[in-house]
Amino acid sequence: MGDDSNMGGDSNMGGDSNMGGDSNMGDVGSIGGNSNMGGDSNMGGASNMGGRSNMGCDSNMGVDSNMGGDSNMGCDSNMGGNSNMGGDSNMGGDSNMGGGIFETLENEPISVEELAFKFAATNINRNRTLMPNTTLTYDIQRINLFDSFEASRRACDQLALGVGAVFGPSHSSSVSAVQSICNALEVPHIQTRWKHPSVDNKDSFYINLYPEYASISRAILDIVQYYKWKTVTVVYEDATGLIRLQELIKAPSRYSIKIKIRQLPTESKDARPLLKEMKKGKEFYVIFDCSYQTSADVLKQIMSMGMMTEYYHFFFTTLDLFALDLEPYRYSGVNMTGFRLLNIDNPQVASVVDKWSMERQQAPPKPETGMLDGMMTTEAALMYDAVYMVAAASQLSTQITVSSLQCHRHKPWRFGARFMNMFKEATWNGLTGQIIINKTDGLRKDFDLDVISLKEDGLEKTIGGNSHLNKVWKKIGLWNSNNGLNLTESLKDTGTNITDSMANRTLVVTTILENPYVMYKKSDKPLYGNDRFEGYCLDLLKELSNILGFAYEVKLVSDGKYGAQNDKGEWNGMVRELIDHVADLAVAPLTITYVREKVIDFSKPFMTLGISILYHKPNGTNPGVFSFLNPLSPDIWMYVLLACLGVSCVLFVIARFTPYEWYNPHPCNPDSDVVENNFTLINSVWFGVGALMQQGSELMPKALSTRIVGGIWWFFTLIIISSYTANLAAFLTVERMDSPIDSADDLAKQTKIEYGAVRDGSTMTFFKKSKISTYEKMWAFMSSRKNTALVKNNREGIQRVMTTDYALLMESTSIEYISQRNCNLTQIGGLIDSKGYGVGTPIGSPYRDKVTIAILQLQEEGKLHMMKEKWWRGNGCPEEDSKEASALGVENIGGIFIVLAAGLVLSVFVAIGEFIYKSRKNLDIEEVSVGQCEWHHKY
Repeated sequence: MGDDSNMGGDSNMGGDSNMGGDSNMGDVGSIGGNSNMGGDSNMGGASNMGGRSNMGCDSNMGVDSNMGGDSNMGCDSNMGGNSNMGGDSNMGGDSNMGGGIFETLENEPISVEELAFKFAATNINRNRTLMPNTTLTYDIQRINLFDSFEASRRACDQLALGVGAVFGPSHSSSVSAVQSICNALEVPHIQTRWKHPSVDNKDSFYINLYPEYASISRAILDIVQYYKWKTVTVVYEDATGLIRLQELIKAPSRYSIKIKIRQLPTESKDARPLLKEMKKGKEFYVIFDCSYQTSADVLKQIMSMGMMTEYYHFFFTTLDLFALDLEPYRYSGVNMTGFRLLNIDNPQVASVVDKWSMERQQAPPKPETGMLDGMMTTEAALMYDAVYMVAAASQLSTQITVSSLQCHRHKPWRFGARFMNMFKEATWNGLTGQIIINKTDGLRKDFDLDVISLKEDGLEKTIGGNSHLNKVWKKIGLWNSNNGLNLTESLKDTGTNITDSMANRTLVVTTILENPYVMYKKSDKPLYGNDRFEGYCLDLLKELSNILGFAYEVKLVSDGKYGAQNDKGEWNGMVRELIDHVADLAVAPLTITYVREKVIDFSKPFMTLGISILYHKPNGTNPGVFSFLNPLSPDIWMYVLLACLGVSCVLFVIARFTPYEWYNPHPCNPDSDVVENNFTLINSVWFGVGALMQQGSELMPKALSTRIVGGIWWFFTLIIISSYTANLAAFLTVERMDSPIDSADDLAKQTKIEYGAVRDGSTMTFFKKSKISTYEKMWAFMSSRKNTALVKNNREGIQRVMTTDYALLMESTSIEYISQRNCNLTQIGGLIDSKGYGVGTPIGSPYRDKVTIAILQLQEEGKLHMMKEKWWRGNGCPEEDSKEASALGVENIGGIFIVLAAGLVLSVFVAIGEFIYKSRKNLDIEEVSVGQCEWHHKY
């Protein structure tokens, strides 16, 4: 403080000594850039001391100082000797920057803040860049925790020495006592720990470098919104946690977020009962507000409870999360996120952190706290920044003198307000980034927070030797109080290598017995584990495992159900096991539905399908002996017959009217009055029948009118005969399948055939939720006969279809597989809907997207199609449509022979009738002739 200071005798406490006037502070007058603090003092060179001083990279933060050797971490704090208790201190020579009041604990006699305080002062004294002509001295006082009276007394002692600022203490009760004294004497009081802001902070001499917690709370809320958490559990350590997280706790009133608040045990450190309750309640998104010491204990207990899995996402509000030893949790798959204030990406900052770590590692070992050995905490970094900020300000305040102050006189420091305004007006850069003090309440504002997440991949580029930080933590974004959250990398995003988060993991896969997806493997030897099963899903699982690099354990679903919701909203089957995290994946014919998507996640479908009807094949009917008549309906045959008769009559009438159809039967006698017409009624009918049979007749129309009738009739018969011939082969060879139902509409319209689906399956859910009238009617039928219409599984339903008059509604792919192996069963109608099978995962599972990518890869490579061909191809049923023409038998065309025989018999009878008729006619003629002769002879 000056070579002529006197600590004893009649010291002079007054006087207006000159602290430098227009003193020259040396060649290096810029504390990071061209800072201008006003006044006429020349800091050397062309430095202008007005504006906002920048204590940034150029201030060198003590990087080049030598921390090894016999460094003195506090020996310069001399209560006598160089300190001046009489008069005002001179800024030349030694400068008493300030006093530190630090609490001590039984297991920590020297606090981290005190060590950082000494570390910063020693760094400044060894590195003459900041204070080239001045040696920084300080005073340190230690008090017991919670002793506010002792804190007040020690603060008065330090103010009597003449200090520019008071650092600490950190406990709230002691802080209030010291702050009231500093406010009264107008001496800056600097804090580096969070403290609930008092109402009277306005226009006070209080400065806190710890980030404003209202902003941190908003940052946490931004994280919650970014990850779209709908339900969040907040676990706090003490009541101050609820104050710090006010912005988050108010969120439910403004956002669709449900927040459950829990408190850690206060009487013991055993949080396992609380964690057990959270695990039972499926609280997967948890925010812990607690100290780093408590965080370390909680993490160990989380691990012991089996909650350190990829389904949990833990966020810790402590800014020292990066400094904890989290190596045991790296490969657990857990999602862990936090904030980091320490700007270790800056090489100069990293160099200071490394020097701190080296020095701390040389110190005697401390009790286990869960902290990495020698790691600089946020509190230490903030204290370091506070010391540098005050030292830089004292260098810039050449016209400010530090006076000895007495608490009982209540006479304030005349330069206190000016010195305080320097902190609030300037912008400083330190280990914790940019420091801007709010002019109103003295709190820090406009700060940056690194968003960091736990990672498990290898080393990234290291800065300043902090290899462990870069190995365990990954910076995934930045939060700024002005710009909000900006995440540049998703949580656990490992780029294009999709195997990183799944390699070397063993996943539990739930499935269900369903041919051909999952079946018991037939073997003469006993099989164990995954070897017990085979099928399409097992092949799919094997391919996914090869691509993603995970191992798996297949287990059958305990209740044998796919998964449906009951009236109470509870789920069963494989869906339930995914919800309860009993299984990691569900690889089975599990249909992707809307209601399931609300409680679990699905990959992209590996198979597309729809609902159809499984029914036994109807009994076929062979073509009848008169099947040659089938190509035309009875109505058409009747119309053709009437048309033939009608044309014959028209032809007969027209032939009678036209003169050109009459001819002289005796052409040798042109004068004969006898004429004849060939188109009698019988001949006209014969002409029509001949044309219809494509045979023609000897009768040829001569007149134009009769030829028109003939031509039109020939055209008509051409179309009829061509159509008949085209359909004749099909009706002679095809075996007709008469089914009582052809579609879902047919099922809905009848009640004779019973139909249903698998109970609690997606098909049942489809009809249950459908709003289409036909399907509503079908569900009403099934629900009214639940005991008989709904079956337990597909095997039971197939058996019922084969043995009873029952139709099973099921997926088309299963019907295709079954009908390939049982030729008596078939699919009726088309698809009722369209859907797909997907791999199920719990909500928020990190595996969902990776499985989807693998499925798309398999699809592009054609492996999904090959697997389906492998398992669906059966022994084969006889092909219904044979490419070879089958020979016609008697049963096909026997009716033609019957018609031929009938025609022959009929012709015989007609011939007999004609003979009898003609004989009788001749007999009548002879009788008439004989009678005439007798008459002539008589008369």
